[in-house]
Amino acid sequence: MKPLSVLALQPYFGGSHAQFHNGWIESSEHDWTTLTLPARHWKWRMRHAAIHFKNEIHKLADASNKERPWDVIVATDMMNIAELKGLLQAGLREIPIVLYFHENQFIYPNRWSQERDRHFPFTNFVSAIAADKLWFNSQFNLDSLIEALNESVKSWPDFQPAAEIESLAAKSKIQPPGIEPPPFSIEPYQADRAERAKSKEPIHLVWAARWEHDKNPQALLDALRGLRDSQIPFKVSVIGQVFRSVPEEFEKIQNEFGAEIVRWGFQETREQYWESLAEADLFISTATHEFFGLSAAEAIAAGCFPVLPNRLAYPELLKYAFEENAIANHLYQDDNEGLVDALRKVEHMRGNSAWPTTRDSAKMILSNLEMQSRVKSLDLALNEFVYSRSN
Repeated sequence: MKPLSVLALQPYFGGSHAQFHNGWIESSEHDWTTLTLPARHWKWRMRHAAIHFKNEIHKLADASNKERPWDVIVATDMMNIAELKGLLQAGLREIPIVLYFHENQFIYPNRWSQERDRHFPFTNFVSAIAADKLWFNSQFNLDSLIEALNESVKSWPDFQPAAEIESLAAKSKIQPPGIEPPPFSIEPYQADRAERAKSKEPIHLVWAARWEHDKNPQALLDALRGLRDSQIPFKVSVIGQVFRSVPEEFEKIQNEFGAEIVRWGFQETREQYWESLAEADLFISTATHEFFGLSAAEAIAAGCFPVLPNRLAYPELLKYAFEENAIANHLYQDDNEGLVDALRKVEHMRGNSAWPTTRDSAKMILSNLEMQSRVKSLDLALNEFVYSRSN
């Protein structure tokens, strides 16, 4: 495989976007140039990033004394690819672009009840048309974008671009991100889980997500109240990135369940983050927005028993860790009592000494998604794309 010269454009460089990018380039055989913008003001990023990066790209190109200094550009869905191509000089405009969709704005949940701003989904659509190749982190992400487009087009007044919508699937490919293995052996934690179950110690739940509305903290609060009302003893760790504006549900959780809380808030190091997963028994999600489920994947790799909503990308994610006939055991129905009912069942199973080992699922998800393996696949896919265009 011949190394490529790759230009990466990261308009929103933080969280899973940064984790995916850094994990790729650290082990990649390709030569990378990376341009980034801070992970804040996402709406503004989608509107101005093309102008900003155009200037930076022209500076780098002029310094290189090459008409086309890169073989390929890799950008993310926060980028307006059509605007970028229109702003670039002629030679640079011909560099093929791979657009990676971490999420799509068509089904990203609104915090408030007002009508969705259609500018941002349409930016995703126009970018997808303008890009040469589309990579999605999950089939759910791709399918939801196509389905939402086909629904949205019904309300467009005229000249509906049916052919352009139909063309997207043919140039799309599913490329899940990789995960790093835990930085320590999970065997001692596995033994501790089994011993806690045998000793009838309170079950330890971990919830790990950004502290924002789309991760549905109200459902977490309701579930903890449901466990309390069912007189099921438990411990809980509520961790994740905390922003300036925090939903009020977190304060209620802290006030009502302070005695049960083991860990709280952002974990300062990756090792602390991994420890918070490995020391728990169950990983739970309440998210209303999830296009892949990176923290759930990492929790499974750390040996947690996942309990996830039967929607979004979660059923697809579980296929990387469990055989088909076991997936339903880890999904709860999306209703007010679904999560509490699922937790009651798990606690009943645990109380009857039927607590399952998670060694196989931890090994299986790493065999499918371990970073080093994914980097090799991503590198190869980039090579095949570039050289297929030159032949």
